[in-house]
Amino acid sequence: MSDNVVEIHELTRHFWRKTALANITLSIPRGVVFGLVGENGAGKTTLIKHLLGLLKAQEGTVAVFGLNPVDDPVGVLGRIGYLSETRELPDWMRISQFMSYSQAFYPKWDRTYAEELRDMFELSNEQRIKSLSRGQRARVGLLAALAHRPEFLVLDEPSSGLDPVVRRDILAAIIRTVADEGRTILFSSHLLDEVERVADQVAMLHLGRLVLSSKLDEILDVHRVMTIQFPESLSSTPTFPGGFGWSGGGRDWTCVCNGELEILRSAVTDAGASIVEQRRPSLEEVFLARARGVSVAPMRSQL
Repeated sequence: MSDNVVEIHELTRHFWRKTALANITLSIPRGVVFGLVGENGAGKTTLIKHLLGLLKAQEGTVAVFGLNPVDDPVGVLGRIGYLSETRELPDWMRISQFMSYSQAFYPKWDRTYAEELRDMFELSNEQRIKSLSRGQRARVGLLAALAHRPEFLVLDEPSSGLDPVVRRDILAAIIRTVADEGRTILFSSHLLDEVERVADQVAMLHLGRLVLSSKLDEILDVHRVMTIQFPESLSSTPTFPGGFGWSGGGRDWTCVCNGELEILRSAVTDAGASIVEQRRPSLEEVFLARARGVSVAPMRSQL
């Protein structure tokens, strides 16, 4: 058995003249919370649709549990729990009917666990789905994705519509519980602070390209936010090796360093400038800098 639940190799997808995914190579190990981040339109949902077999690879290959999800949907989809961004649910059903309907598709559906989730999410069996708020619909979708205890849980923008308490406490607790049981989670979101709280590994997409993929701790440890002061005001953005995502003006400029700290320090000294502050960045700061400086070679984990 492979150590990876997902193996993607050189996946490219075009929609007419638009390139939605460009030469994506990515793997997701078993038992991790894998954060897939990027702005809206970056290609996250398109990538997920390939994992679910909803789209066939135009170029490259996609394997889930070692199987092609297009050729063997039965062998793949029964082992996946999926919460879609659109929350498409049958409006005419009551919640109790929807739970019975969903159970029919999953032999491993856990009724006791489903009821525990229903209570946790404060949902009533008699509620009709058409009467639910956006947040309540998200909870129903999450219940259906979790109740059969899938080996691979795919959450596409799971926080959309959820109130802050549910997002921060319940969702995070569920994600960690599933991971602690040795199952795998793909957590796709544009809310990078949320991903930073729960993810073990992170991949960043920008305009359909993979700009970064590694363990979260490795990403944050290798990057640094550097504030540099120059002896005189600059009329244009500085360029130093190892620095990207520049912001600021005049004498004071800030960048993110991609790990080549000594090279950047030497270049700053040679320019007669000085580093007045440096600190560990947030995941959002790394992403924004990478998105601005997308030509920087992507960091890839060797594991």
